[in-house]
Amino acid sequence: MLNNLRAAVLVPEIRQRILFVLFAFAWFVFMIHVQLPNVNQAAWQRVLQSGAFYNLLGFLSGGALQKLSIIAMGITPYINASIIMQLMTVVLPQLEEMAKRGGEEGRKKISQYTRWLTIVLATVQATFMAISMERSGVFYDTSTWYLLYAIVAMIAGTMFLMWLGEQISDKGIGNGVSLIIFIGIVLRYPQYVTQTFSSTSQGAESVLNLVLYIAVAIVVIISIVFLYQGQRRVPVQQARRVVGRKMFAGRSTYIPLRLNNAGVISIIFAISILLLPQQALSWFGRSQATVTGTGFWAAFQHGMQGVSQWLNVWFSPNGVLYNIVYFLLVVVFTFFYSSIVLNTRDVADNLKKTGAFIPGIRPGQPTVDYLNKILMRITTAAAIYLGLLAVLPGAVQRGLSVTTFYLGSTSLLIVVGVALDTITQIEARLAMRDYRGFIKR
Repeated sequence: MLNNLRAAVLVPEIRQRILFVLFAFAWFVFMIHVQLPNVNQAAWQRVLQSGAFYNLLGFLSGGALQKLSIIAMGITPYINASIIMQLMTVVLPQLEEMAKRGGEEGRKKISQYTRWLTIVLATVQATFMAISMERSGVFYDTSTWYLLYAIVAMIAGTMFLMWLGEQISDKGIGNGVSLIIFIGIVLRYPQYVTQTFSSTSQGAESVLNLVLYIAVAIVVIISIVFLYQGQRRVPVQQARRVVGRKMFAGRSTYIPLRLNNAGVISIIFAISILLLPQQALSWFGRSQATVTGTGFWAAFQHGMQGVSQWLNVWFSPNGVLYNIVYFLLVVVFTFFYSSIVLNTRDVADNLKKTGAFIPGIRPGQPTVDYLNKILMRITTAAAIYLGLLAVLPGAVQRGLSVTTFYLGSTSLLIVVGVALDTITQIEARLAMRDYRGFIKR
């Protein structure tokens, strides 16, 4: 891998792409420090400490949410829009036809729909965030014009990140949106490391806990690498073909079925379902002391506050019930998303059209059943692993009393997955360059 990176730096074309990615990262870091005006930072920090949903958005934004910059929402609305469009492609026949047979024009239309949906989701999220901040006393200026300005600024920040991600994908290396999320997570690690090592000077026990914590983190990272690289290779035999007067013998190949087809999407879905209701309850009402009146709105706020308090007591992130539900949701969404990503019916149809077949399995429905059986087995293993990965890091963190370094399952999956994908693309470009050089010679 190091040799490939060294060779990539020496190739002018790849070096320019890498420099463009670094330049885009610099713009991202600069935008983090472009803050909204008239913000009460003390009140904002209190809101952050009391809201798990904001913490979820915060680690994806590279500290932009903590500073309340114009890119405070990060790239999250675009991610949600992409996931929704992917699901709608399966549900709506028109979009499915456009994605499969529309070619480049169809993909451009779907990308355009995704951008418009991003604007809608960003508007809804920015509106709720601005209203919640105004109710919590975060803004010094509570006028309607300032709230409108804050909403437009946060929407513009998200659209800028979406545009920057597309530029990285076009002129850089790797998936631009994934790299923006990657750098947003990595930017928090220096702060975590500094806080962690400063806290270990309190005694030998804390040092031992930190060593154990680092060992667990290394084991988890290695296991994630195996999860991303693991695949079940289904053997495929190509039928003999007759072209003119020549007969070409069939060749053997395979279908690579990835172990983790859902990626990090299942964990993101599970976290969103767990945190969004509680955050929505906090958006609807003020604190108990500020709820006045006897009308319907006051009664509604009192009811929402009661439900929120019940969730805080019985459904806290450190509770057993929360982690059980979290594990089950990750398992369910892993099966759901894997069935969407890999359509065994399409795979079987493509094999039949090209005259290929799985040895010992008849084409058509038997091939679909065979692939479903294999997919069920590997998805079960991946779902259980992802469920444990979602729950265990928090338990290890609490057990070893290491509270200054956040070892989140979502962040680890994203960082390792994006790094492996980027390295793979670099290797592919190097192989393409060597192939072109061989043709010229």
